[in-house]
Amino acid sequence: MSEEPLAGIAQSMQLGELLLLGSGELKTGGFRRQSILADAFEALCGALYLDGGLDAVRARVGPMFESRIAALPEPSTLKDAKTRLQELLQAHGRQLPVYAVKRTSGEPHAQTFLVSCAVPHAGVETEGEGPSRRRAEQLAAQAALDALEQHV
Repeated sequence: MSEEPLAGIAQSMQLGELLLLGSGELKTGGFRRQSILADAFEALCGALYLDGGLDAVRARVGPMFESRIAALPEPSTLKDAKTRLQELLQAHGRQLPVYAVKRTSGEPHAQTFLVSCAVPHAGVETEGEGPSRRRAEQLAAQAALDALEQHV
């Protein structure tokens, strides 16, 4: 886990107030520094594990992360449609999708692209239209993902 959420939990516990720091760290506000708070929280978790085992850590520390875990975005929103489609096909040992620009229209400064996305093994071919080739590919890939879900 990254430093920021660990430091946030340490701050909510007021862990910084309990740290024994050198005079230099005290003068510079070390008890509020994210790196120190995160390290202190990790040390606390490690001590809890050594003292009580994994069940003790889960029981005491797990609830501290519940709201943060609940606030995480859906995994599907973390990757774009082209990446998700490629990973899905690769995971099943399938050929990668084939994208093709079918049409470009409009003035050079305001073009619209129509792109197809073919998934040959599944007999799926979809289209996406957008203001850039990349956006049109993303829309076509999302449509292909939606179509593949219908086959599953």
